[in-house]
Amino acid sequence: MSFQSKSTTRRNVLRFAALTFAAGVAGCATRVAPSKVANVPGADQTAAALPMVNALRAKNGLPPVHADPAATAAALYQAKRMANAGSMRHLMGIGDNFGDRVKASGVRLPAAENIAAHQGDVGAAVTAWINSPHHLRNMLGNYSGIGVAVAHNPSSGDTPYWAMVLSTT
Repeated sequence: MSFQSKSTTRRNVLRFAALTFAAGVAGCATRVAPSKVANVPGADQTAAALPMVNALRAKNGLPPVHADPAATAAALYQAKRMANAGSMRHLMGIGDNFGDRVKASGVRLPAAENIAAHQGDVGAAVTAWINSPHHLRNMLGNYSGIGVAVAHNPSSGDTPYWAMVLSTT
């Protein structure tokens, strides 16, 4: 084998190794597949959360928000993703992007998201968000739409995972 052939072979091996590493990283960083999320039970909790959020906003001199079907779809998707993963996180993996994720549900930006886990009902979830300065700031933000959802994964302890998406409609 000539020197050139060895060099070419080495270059090809290095390219293969780099591509294999990149593919492995990409594989580890994939988002939760929509088909897996569809199998996790979830429920729209917007109607139950709306009076609590609007009472909070009224107390602070702000206009009410209304149920936004796109925000509800985004909240349900996020709650199911967290339940499927068994983890309360806004972002799951390299390349995950809040803006892209909510826009895929039809939410107009700017938007905000509150998440929670382990609260037994919507009142407890909203109370937890009210007691968190960052989450409270989101609920008192310049938004007009809202969606709230909960999801449980029976295969991982049935923990409730909550998501609230606030939108501009």
